[in-house]
Amino acid sequence: MEPKRIREGYLVKKVFLLSLQGSMFNTWKPMWVVLLEDGIEFYKKKSDNSPKGMIPLKGSTLTSPCQDFGKRMFVFKITTTKQQDHFFQAAFLEERDAWVRDIKKAIKCIEGGQKFARKSTRRSIRLPETIDLGALYLSMKDTEKGVKELNLEKDKKIFNHCFTGNCVIDWLVSNKSVRNRQEGLMIASSLLTEGYLQPAGDLSKNAADGIAENPFLDNPDAFYYFPDSGFFCEENSSDDDVILKEEFRGVVIKQGCLLKQGEEPLGAIHLRGCVVTSVESNPDGKKSEEENLFEIITADEVHYFLQAATPKERTDWIKAIQVASRTGK
Repeated sequence: MEPKRIREGYLVKKVFLLSLQGSMFNTWKPMWVVLLEDGIEFYKKKSDNSPKGMIPLKGSTLTSPCQDFGKRMFVFKITTTKQQDHFFQAAFLEERDAWVRDIKKAIKCIEGGQKFARKSTRRSIRLPETIDLGALYLSMKDTEKGVKELNLEKDKKIFNHCFTGNCVIDWLVSNKSVRNRQEGLMIASSLLTEGYLQPAGDLSKNAADGIAENPFLDNPDAFYYFPDSGFFCEENSSDDDVILKEEFRGVVIKQGCLLKQGEEPLGAIHLRGCVVTSVESNPDGKKSEEENLFEIITADEVHYFLQAATPKERTDWIKAIQVASRTGK
């Protein structure tokens, strides 16, 4: 029986290559990464049948955030029992955190001899057969009768397009989807572990990681958001990655002026299948003429460095390019 696929997607991986002169050098390449119950496989392309390599998770440790590379943001490191380090870079903070949560849980399940499951490991969540989480999620997103998305402030951060844990339970009870708040907590926990809801902020993230009694918190200080809502957080993130009004979801159409590095003539960059990441131009925090950089790595593994005028504009461009990469539009 093949291992269960937990998460998959494109990440940028540090790899070592052999030059024509016979010397080793390292670079960063986009890889299709698949998280399994017992390890991580990485492929050159999504369509490839055979992986380029496999990272066993048993006994491995995870470091996030990994600050070994000053100009590369949202990097995490996996160290195997043979002391081999593997570095991966995500496009956004939330994307990195989602990978880190699942990898940590996979390692913990291996250590405890358990199967990976998107449910509480402390208690079994048994839903009634009449509960359809997908249909419930669509009802919650209804613009008129669903859960209201708000801009909430906490710890000098503003969380946009999100809602509190107790508001979710209030909605489930008032909508007669559940009989009481305890049953609502069970349903909300299932929505969270199945990916219909995402945690925002340290309190809800810690609960989702298993620190609290329940993965979901019926609490006015616990923030959550819909994964395709356009959630973004203003000010600094909890792990010192500096992000100003960082957006994580949504389809945008973008046009404008960017600065391009290099001497190549003007032309087109083919975006289908590309990977795009932020680049921190000056990690020591000093002002530089090369701020708000981002990198595009095409399917042909050509690297382009572009510069936006502001952090927000860089984020908007990255989002637009990611949509084009997936859809080819």
